Amino acid sequence: MVAYDDAGGVMAARLVWMLRTTGHDAALLDGGIDAFPAASLETRCVTPDSAQFTPVPWPRESLATIDEAASGGAVVDARDRTRFDGHGPDPVDPRSGHIPGAHNVPAREHLATDKTLQPIKQLRQHFEAAGVTDASDMISYCGSGVTACHNLLVAEFAGLGRGRLFPGSWSQYAHTDRPAETSPLPN
Repeated sequence: MVAYDDAGGVMAARLVWMLRTTGHDAALLDGGIDAFPAASLETRCVTPDSAQFTPVPWPRESLATIDEAASGGAVVDARDRTRFDGHGPDPVDPRSGHIPGAHNVPAREHLATDKTLQPIKQLRQHFEAAGVTDASDMISYCGSGVTACHNLLVAEFAGLGRGRLFPGSWSQYAHTDRPAETSPLPN
């Protein structure tokens, strides 16, 4: 299966990550629907063939708990810099900021202006700037666990290995009494 969206794959990455994590073949279309010239797209109604889907137990080793995410280490936040920085009210959650010790690796910054992935060298630099040289030690989160999956797929594509998802992400963390950090204000 190949998944796509109109956001360069940032949203479709959640479906691809979930399918792959549970042992199903799936890939992300680099550039999303915009990668196809509009004139080449055919629109018609079709009756899909029936499909077989075999459920499997969720592999716990692909997930991180709130305690693991809060323990520090290679924790990356895929949200945009404004939400990560935490200055001002959060548009979605009851408080602003990020998990203490987390590094910001915004998922949308992996994309070039045409919504395709940047060259591997640049992708690796995004993660290395956050201290990630081996994604097997990385825990990725975002607001709700969707764009965090894009970080996981991009890290793997860049040759850094597979990380883990904190599925509750900031929306779970922000509803606890655990401490939150904000980024320093610019001078």
